[in-house]
Amino acid sequence: MRKYLFLAVTLLVVNTAFGQDIPQHISYTRIYDFIDELANDGFIEINSVVKPYSRRFISDKLAEVRQQESALNKRQKDELNFFLEEYALEQNRLPEREFLLYEGNYSRFDLVPPVFLYKDSIFRARIQPILGMNIYVNGNGQINQRWYGADFQAMIGEHVSVYGSLRDISFAASNELNPRLSEPAYLTNVPGFQYKEPNDFSDSRGGIKFGWNWGSVGLVKDNVVWGDNYNGSNILSGRVPSFPMITLQLKPAKWFEMNYIHGWLVSNVVDSARFYVENDVRKWYRNHNKYIAANMFTFTPIPKLNISFGNSIIYAEDNVQPGYLIPVAFYKSIDHTLTKGIATENQNSQLFFNISSRNLKHVHVYSSVFFDEIKFNRFKPSSAEKNPVSFKIGGKVTNFPIPNLSATAEFTRTNIINYKHSIPAISYASNSYNMGHYLGDNAQELYASLGYKLIRGLDLNVYYLNAQHGNEYNYARRGEDANIRQIISQPSLGDVIWKNQTVGFKALYEVFNNAYAVVNIENSNIEGFEAVSEPIGGENRMTAQGTLDFFTAPFLHGKNTTFTVGFSLGF
Repeated sequence: MRKYLFLAVTLLVVNTAFGQDIPQHISYTRIYDFIDELANDGFIEINSVVKPYSRRFISDKLAEVRQQESALNKRQKDELNFFLEEYALEQNRLPEREFLLYEGNYSRFDLVPPVFLYKDSIFRARIQPILGMNIYVNGNGQINQRWYGADFQAMIGEHVSVYGSLRDISFAASNELNPRLSEPAYLTNVPGFQYKEPNDFSDSRGGIKFGWNWGSVGLVKDNVVWGDNYNGSNILSGRVPSFPMITLQLKPAKWFEMNYIHGWLVSNVVDSARFYVENDVRKWYRNHNKYIAANMFTFTPIPKLNISFGNSIIYAEDNVQPGYLIPVAFYKSIDHTLTKGIATENQNSQLFFNISSRNLKHVHVYSSVFFDEIKFNRFKPSSAEKNPVSFKIGGKVTNFPIPNLSATAEFTRTNIINYKHSIPAISYASNSYNMGHYLGDNAQELYASLGYKLIRGLDLNVYYLNAQHGNEYNYARRGEDANIRQIISQPSLGDVIWKNQTVGFKALYEVFNNAYAVVNIENSNIEGFEAVSEPIGGENRMTAQGTLDFFTAPFLHGKNTTFTVGFSLGF
């Protein structure tokens, strides 16, 4: 009886459709993996091309699965009940946990995990600490990473949500080793950082959103991922430091969804005409303004088949251009209208497509294509020039033929000059980090993994990575038009000047909600090579060691077995 009463209350909450829209950050990988698993197994339908999901969306999907609980295996049932407690406030209730420290009429404080919760008829909120540490050890030395901070989330009435978090993060290394695992040129999936001290940085995210049954609008500073993937998107990877943006999400029908952002990026390019003067002596120069406008339209012609397309533009005007605030616009056309008549350089526009199918039970297949520049005559087999384009194709099988087992395979290929631009202020980057695939241009990657979920919360994963990067070229064209034609006529990958072959094992256990323990063992061989072809104009020709130094953190040079142990509370 209690089960059916709980189900009735859950359905009532879902049907009243609170409009709060707090994003669930992409770092909470286990909930994203569980939602993906439930969709692959046919219990729910999702559009996975745009992340983060909102906590309300996740809560609603968990409630849908609660109605089909009898069809889940034991581990999935335990996972479902575990995550339902994490999203209790989104169900308009307080969670039911064992380690209660204090409880009042409207509030409670849980000891494990430590979190303060409040709920009345108008206001719901949670505050939780953030704490974590990773220790990396291999033959090159040891790196310690630690972070701490706090996270706040609030829902006001039926439509307004406010959230914020602050993390202070630092790295330290032994043997005078450079502890930085992420730099703009490094070919790694490690998130990008803007350092405020030699090896310290902070990450402040948050925003305010107004939501309703079929959409939301907000002003946030956060990370976004566009493009289906399991090891790095080639559209918007989410790897760049979080940036402020206006967001709009609309889903007025089951067969259509629209997502739009307008963001304020960091150019890291000095504007010599903008500066402050200190004591009439020193000039402090400011960066060029830099913005992104992007939209993604998803159509679902039949259930579980999502076809998405969209476009974006990076521009560096003095002020926000109103034309790029139009969510449904084709920005390249607007750019031509604004720039062609005054004989100036265009802004930097992109076009992308994504298709995702879960029509076969237990199976997710997907592909995405990113065009940085298109000339149709370059598609001819006889054309020596090739379009700067990136494509990804992959698939994942879950719970078949063995329950709790999953297998993933993914291939990514990116042509020469993709993501780059001859004008640094409008490159496809923020804080100098490429916003697309982490390998950048003229690269390819094969990724495969085999995962097993032994019990609730414990994820075991064996993975293989073979990543390669070809000749490194600058986008050299202005005043040297022949250079760009010569560069994009080179074969991809050409000379392989960098290679990463890695086999790894990862064990991750979510002990309590938002509390992780992790052990990771990687055997890697990361090498640099000298190019053997004749150099051409615009090529950045390096020695083998220079290539390795340019693309890889010193800690990971050469053959290594790297051990990682860590824990985190609040992510």
